[in-house]
Amino acid sequence: MITVNDIHKSFGKVRAVRGVSFQAPDGKITGLLGPNGAGKSTTLRVLYTVLTPDKGSATIDGMDVVTESLAARKSIGSLPHGAGLYPHLTARENIAYYAKLCGLEHGAIDGRVEHLVKLLEIDAFADRKTKGFSQGQRTKVAIARALVHNPQNVILDEPSNGLDVMATRSLRELILKLKDAGHCVLISSHVMQEVAALCDDIVIIANGRVAIDDSADGIRERTGCDDLEDAFVKAIEMVEPA
Repeated sequence: MITVNDIHKSFGKVRAVRGVSFQAPDGKITGLLGPNGAGKSTTLRVLYTVLTPDKGSATIDGMDVVTESLAARKSIGSLPHGAGLYPHLTARENIAYYAKLCGLEHGAIDGRVEHLVKLLEIDAFADRKTKGFSQGQRTKVAIARALVHNPQNVILDEPSNGLDVMATRSLRELILKLKDAGHCVLISSHVMQEVAALCDDIVIIANGRVAIDDSADGIRERTGCDDLEDAFVKAIEMVEPA
């Protein structure tokens, strides 16, 4: 479970996050939505343990992301936006390298890598160096890296970016499998169709604050909008500017 409690973060005079709170429970898919500059990326970076909040706290399975950052990282599999690959390593080598960094036993690495290569349908390019990969190929390898240590909590920032229709469909099936296996899945996305199809709960952030936190049906009901995109726009309009 991921818990965010009243976090604040400023960069000089810019108040990027102003008291964001929400929970992403195990066995559910939680969507994090918001316009550009809303504070989503800052919130995710706090959860990745790469930013320290000015105020408030966040925990991963009860472990504080500031005071217990190393332990918290072990329970996270993350796909940051624009995650890079090592260009002179093959896809398989990129995944195996992360397995070693995550502390997997040497004898278990090859089997785990092969499992993810099959699961994410990377077979056709698994032994090619990643320099020159398409965006979709890079994303698949980056997701495999995120899952290589079988983390309880999975944080995906724009996971379908650059994927074609079939790859997006496979990704959604994978995310649903993670949910069914009891994992906590937190997704940041701009694709309303994806959010509506996948997410049990949706947290909409605007101007550094939570505008609304509910199910898709609950958000539609509370905003009086039948269309989720219209509900999204109405929700962010209700939040005062920073």
